[in-house]
Amino acid sequence: MDIATLVGLIGSFGIIISAIVLGGSAGMFINPPSLLIVVGGATMVVLMKFTLSGFLGAGKVAAKAFMFKSTSLEELIAEAVELADAARKGGLLSLEEKEVSNDFMQGGIQLLVDGHDPEVVKTLLSKDKNEAETRHELGAEVFSALGTVAPAMGMIGTLVGLVQMLANMDDPKSIGPAMAVALLTTLYGAMIATMIAEPIADKLTRRRDEEATSKALIIDALLAIQAGQNPRVIESMLKNYLPEGKRGSSEAAEG
Repeated sequence: MDIATLVGLIGSFGIIISAIVLGGSAGMFINPPSLLIVVGGATMVVLMKFTLSGFLGAGKVAAKAFMFKSTSLEELIAEAVELADAARKGGLLSLEEKEVSNDFMQGGIQLLVDGHDPEVVKTLLSKDKNEAETRHELGAEVFSALGTVAPAMGMIGTLVGLVQMLANMDDPKSIGPAMAVALLTTLYGAMIATMIAEPIADKLTRRRDEEATSKALIIDALLAIQAGQNPRVIESMLKNYLPEGKRGSSEAAEG
């Protein structure tokens, strides 16, 4: 569970709702025509930009903004060194009995145990890595598009409300509802973009980068293990994936 995403989402809506309640009746901020224009209209426009499967798949990918089991690079390096030690002592077949926390690494170990050539291992794992990156990119693009379209639909709703208001100036009772549509569509569009779509798009981009780095590290580690390199050499090589500050502190701790 990504606490930051959940707290940020709930907190942002909580602040807005609290301000609305403290300022008066919350019911005046609920307007079905405004919601129809912004939510329905934005959804349909975004759907036009992507394939149906890509659009629907974005919802599943978006779950990673909230539910994401992240493994630190330091833990992956330590686990890779442990596997390298085991392979050096008992051969690659000894890795079959090892319990690995990372599913991607577990799949790679199985390829090593099955005796595939290094080029085949690299190709299969790289394909898996690239497909995961593509899924994250598509999900981020869908939510980024929603963040762009929602305020625009809010502006369209504002224009609709103003036209309705100006067309019925002789009927004072119709001015209030028309003005509500005009203002609330802008509010809804801004809230969807700023508080939902854009943060999720940014978080999915970050997830893509994190996952790409961890999988690249795992691929290098597995290929080095398959080649029979010394575990200390593998550890030194994999530490290049760490920020420079952490490399130094890690080395100092070992010393």
